[in-house]
Amino acid sequence: MAASNLLTLIDDIASLLDDVSVMTKMAAKKTAGVLGDDLALNAQQVSGIRADRELPVVWAVAKGSLLNKAILVPTALLISSLLPSAILPLLMLGGVFLCFEGFEKLAHRWLPHSDKQAENQSLKQALEDPSIDIVAYEKDKIKGAIRTDFILSAEIIVITLGTVTVATLTEQVLVLSSMALLMTVGVYGLVAGIVKLDDAGIYLSQRASSIARTMGHGLLQTAPLLMKGLSIAGTAAMFLVGGGILSHGIPPLHHANEALTHVLGATDTSSSLLVSLLFDALIGVVAGGLVLLAVTLGKKLLTLSQSTGSR
Repeated sequence: MAASNLLTLIDDIASLLDDVSVMTKMAAKKTAGVLGDDLALNAQQVSGIRADRELPVVWAVAKGSLLNKAILVPTALLISSLLPSAILPLLMLGGVFLCFEGFEKLAHRWLPHSDKQAENQSLKQALEDPSIDIVAYEKDKIKGAIRTDFILSAEIIVITLGTVTVATLTEQVLVLSSMALLMTVGVYGLVAGIVKLDDAGIYLSQRASSIARTMGHGLLQTAPLLMKGLSIAGTAAMFLVGGGILSHGIPPLHHANEALTHVLGATDTSSSLLVSLLFDALIGVVAGGLVLLAVTLGKKLLTLSQSTGSR
């Protein structure tokens, strides 16, 4: 009898882990855009730090990221238990924010922003002026990276929660905890590798072996291209993921997507998938542009009202 109960328990655990694995894979696919942007943003956040301080800074941000998840995961589970109807609105808000953030990055690329120029000037001064406190500068960079991580982590947790709404509480806990741990280890492990690519390239380029020197020069040429590629892929994925959330969450858009896919992608599955992705991306770009326009107008109106009131 005891052996039978033990086998039943093992079978239940195996079944649970299998379900958790499937749901975690689904969540990972849906959050791929945010993860890509998280990776690119955090790699950029630690740029400009002295080479011997890059890994300690990455480790400090990773610890802050774990603390963010320790706050976000229980909060998400609490919302799921007490107010499950709030999950879809939160998911939609996350999608809108993704679209807004992606469009803002495009706007800043084509329209240089004063904040970005000030940041670049601050970085240049911190690296060249010996009177500037490098420790304080590092702390500011770490705090900024942790704040960015909190926003992106919240989006990932909400999207993950949306994939496990019908799961049991145990499955939700396991899936959310697994995603939180995996994305922290994965993202910051890759960030650590990316920021040290140039050091690895310099080391290999100074070796006696011609093969090592060739590899070193290749790494030195690849590192900046990788950073640029990550940024582009992350921005594109934000439109795809954010637009996909809006497209599937708003019935008229969902029906329009299905109709367009049926008409233009009726030839084969790959064409249907491509049409659906392009539709999601278009929705993401339009939504991001509208939100950025609204935010910009709101800021201008607020500034105008403040200046009028001060007279």
